[in-house]
Amino acid sequence: MEILVNGAKTYCYTGGKPFDAAKPTVVFIHGVVYDHSVWTLQSRYLAHHGWNVLAVDLPGHCRSEGEAPATVEAGADFIVALLDAVKVQKAALVGHSWGSLIALEAAARLRERVSHLALVGTAFPMKVSPALIDAALNDTEKGLKLINVFSRSTLAAPPSAHGPGTWVYGSSLALNRRVIRSNAKVNVFHRGFVACDSYAGGDAAIRAITCPVLFLLGAQDQMTQPKAAQALVLAARDAGKTVSTASLPVGHHQMTETPEATLQAIRDFLRR
Repeated sequence: MEILVNGAKTYCYTGGKPFDAAKPTVVFIHGVVYDHSVWTLQSRYLAHHGWNVLAVDLPGHCRSEGEAPATVEAGADFIVALLDAVKVQKAALVGHSWGSLIALEAAARLRERVSHLALVGTAFPMKVSPALIDAALNDTEKGLKLINVFSRSTLAAPPSAHGPGTWVYGSSLALNRRVIRSNAKVNVFHRGFVACDSYAGGDAAIRAITCPVLFLLGAQDQMTQPKAAQALVLAARDAGKTVSTASLPVGHHQMTETPEATLQAIRDFLRR
């Protein structure tokens, strides 16, 4: 589905079902150098089980026009504008990595308009190695290979949404390259990493949210290590939020390495 958000064409995958603002809505937000397709299994399942799905390409990424967000706050502004554009008064937000910070910041701004907040592969602060930031700017191919090595706990996914023997490293690398090529004006790889590294509002945001929150982490995650999320988990609990946590035996890309377990955790959380 294509809609206008802030005057720019925006693509949202609806899981193969027509958009219906009357249904409960869930918004999926991808991470750096990814797009809506990382949520294929999760978005399709929910779309066929009573949910209105908006798996978005962030501005300046793949099928969405507009200025690529330079900060987490700018990404959150976009999510607020997206819900206003489709006239959705209340939605669940699910974000991965950089997208988890965008979802968190948006939930803090939207407050009662967010029913659930799921943070997948999250951390705060989400500091990025200076070597990776430099590679993203000056040696893109090296940077992409580094993040795909650090993000993965397996080279081939188990039988599931991607089929037996799918080379998750190679397919992810190909998607990363396509996302970068989709924006000739801005290096979205470097811009996204800088946005993650510079975001300072996580503690205030988690205290401002009014909805239940799920932390869905990868036990073998080397990009956003589980321990790097614990300060945010504790801050949420200290602020009296309803907090759920789940750990999967994978790396940073739960959606492709354990798509079914990731779906089940999100599905069960949204049912509460």
